[in-house]
Amino acid sequence: MLAVVPPARPRKLAKVPFVELADGRLQGVVSSGSDIERVYVSSVSAGTHAYHCSTNNNRPCGGLRGAPCKHLHALADEALLQYGAARVARYLRVDVGDGVSGGAALLARLDARHEPTSAAMVFSRFLRHLSYLEQPGSTVALPELQWFPATGTAR
Repeated sequence: MLAVVPPARPRKLAKVPFVELADGRLQGVVSSGSDIERVYVSSVSAGTHAYHCSTNNNRPCGGLRGAPCKHLHALADEALLQYGAARVARYLRVDVGDGVSGGAALLARLDARHEPTSAAMVFSRFLRHLSYLEQPGSTVALPELQWFPATGTAR
């Protein structure tokens, strides 16, 4: 049976409401610091360390000037809080040596380059996760969240 790993430390969701290690990337949604209605979809690919940041409608981040932008730094900071440095480093396939103290230190150890990627899939996953917050409180299980049979029997 697959165990759910608890967060390494609690985190605030206002700046980075969504962060995940999925699809071979560290990816997530970062709130804009200047426009309350804008969010950025940021990602770093495992292995290649290619990074990208754009708005949810695929407009490139203006902060990408040959290096990771502030949104990527915020994403890395929150990933370290959510998953812990060892797990993030292992997923991205980067050597952190004695560990890292924050997202900037993690990103500095990557042999990174900018490579555009689509924001659609990550933003869609974020919106799906948000939809669960709108569900009324209930003790009835949601079918899409039933990953394992309740009886423990295998098919």
